[in-house]
Amino acid sequence: MPKVRRTGRKPPPEGWELIEPTLDELEQRMREAESDPHEGKRKVEALWPIFRIHHQRSRYIFDLYYRRKAISRELYEYCLAESIADKNLIAKWKKQGYENLCCLRCIQTRDTNFGASCICRVPKTKLEEGKIVECVHCGCRGCSG
Repeated sequence: MPKVRRTGRKPPPEGWELIEPTLDELEQRMREAESDPHEGKRKVEALWPIFRIHHQRSRYIFDLYYRRKAISRELYEYCLAESIADKNLIAKWKKQGYENLCCLRCIQTRDTNFGASCICRVPKTKLEEGKIVECVHCGCRGCSG
């Protein structure tokens, strides 16, 4: 199984061996998603699995450090420095109202037609009943909570 790419020469801190198998599995799934054929899909749909795996990997590190307190600060900062987890996405998760944010593109107003945030950021109670909404950017079906 391929190893998670580490850019630094510094050896990983203590506790790395506990999270490495999960990160290796997510890296393998990422490689499969990147090489998956995209015939018959819209251009944006081909990127959705990549966004989902990226979210899962960052959420895994976030939960281990902030919720379960299972990894050290040193290991957490190592994962951020090596770009194993997205530090900008994690920074948003710490803010109120963004706890379930799927990707950073959903809150960028320049990517939308009317200068607002993505449709997946609208609470489901404000949408029509039974209407299925998918984010154009990442395929999310609602991350506003």
